[in-house]
Amino acid sequence: MTSTLDRTTGSSGGTKPILEGRAGVVRQVAVYVFIGLPFLALLAAVPFLWGWGLSWLDIALAVGFFYLTGLGVTVGYHRYLTHGSFKATRPMRIALAIAGSMAVQGPPITWVANHRRHHAFADREGDPHSPWLFGTSPLAVLKGFWHAHIGWNFSRNLTNKQRFTPDLLIDKDMVRVNKLFWLWTVLTLLLPAVIGGLATWSWWGALTAFFWAGLVRVGVLHHVTWSTNSICHMIGERPFKSRDKAANFWPLAVLSFGESWHNLHHADPTCARHGVRRGQIDTSARLIWLFEKLGWVSHVRWPTSKRVAALTRD
Repeated sequence: MTSTLDRTTGSSGGTKPILEGRAGVVRQVAVYVFIGLPFLALLAAVPFLWGWGLSWLDIALAVGFFYLTGLGVTVGYHRYLTHGSFKATRPMRIALAIAGSMAVQGPPITWVANHRRHHAFADREGDPHSPWLFGTSPLAVLKGFWHAHIGWNFSRNLTNKQRFTPDLLIDKDMVRVNKLFWLWTVLTLLLPAVIGGLATWSWWGALTAFFWAGLVRVGVLHHVTWSTNSICHMIGERPFKSRDKAANFWPLAVLSFGESWHNLHHADPTCARHGVRRGQIDTSARLIWLFEKLGWVSHVRWPTSKRVAALTRD
């Protein structure tokens, strides 16, 4: 019997299933390794901090790489490649894709395919990481939170890139960045170690930088990003009209670079700014504004008062 996911028709009119097959063993092992290692580092962070401390250099490197790679995801992967909130010059386009890749959340084409699928089927069958797929009982909600936050990463079902990312599959630059995902993963973990080692001229400085600015930083960023999938579809305010349960959750605004103003994003996905009201911090939008001033991006889809008013619930 053909499942709904296998027989859904694509926008072009042809039969383009949501899924394109199952992940191989090598890919699945890699997922466990690159999710598991940063998570174990997070668990070890507290006793390690208590035992041998954390230098100012480690903090500076961790914060620097957190912003570089986090904004690579929010500005590059999300607002640009997924939703087309602005246009970018070729160097900026490549730089954003590489910075996003260094967050170790998957290659750009895979990430974008999953996220476009999420918007196409938000909080219903077909959504890869909705917390509401199992019901509303306490146990179902708990199961849904786990699935939306981290569990979905371990699914072997592959989103059909031909259906969701045909534009990126014919983009030679994006295909090249995508194929070199292994290199960006190596660099995001080793660069902090190299800088830490050279700055302190010691192997110990390299090791602590690798731990804090490499593994722990990746682990923290993973959970901040995944919280948008889980918490921001469960808790928060919904002042704007969207067809799903996406909500604004202000405590995550700073760490998520403005992504936690999630209700507005689902109400107006191509908008370059998610925090559209006074006092709503949106670091990603501020960076896009700066890039626009420098001439590196153009045709930015900024919100208008008329558009925001039309989306506001009565």
